[in-house]
Amino acid sequence: MEMVGFEPDMIYAHVHVRKYDVLQKTDQGNGIKIPDASDAFHVYAVEWDADHMDFFVDDQKYFTYRNEKTGSDAWPFDKGQYLILNLAIGGAWGGEKGIDDNIFPQRFYIDYVRVYRNNRNDAAA
Repeated sequence: MEMVGFEPDMIYAHVHVRKYDVLQKTDQGNGIKIPDASDAFHVYAVEWDADHMDFFVDDQKYFTYRNEKTGSDAWPFDKGQYLILNLAIGGAWGGEKGIDDNIFPQRFYIDYVRVYRNNRNDAAA
């Protein structure tokens, strides 16, 4: 889930891998309009299988990234991964229209984080 302050009603999902990189302008992603994205809690989810990842907001799928089976440059997700919750302010995209320092201080609320494992996939491994 990604969001930029100058688009407070948009939520994005992008996959950043060696083959599809924002700096090379080959990144893969999509966005969805969520009118109260900045004002209310929402449930963000990623369903990750061996051949694709589906991204959701409040049970609405808005992006699918597929394993093209060309190797780890496009699909490094067969190895261990980390879950990182990050609040970034500024940068090339988020700071594109400047940062209004008058908005600070702010709070970053996360109600919960859950990770589930689909054991059906274990039988095939």
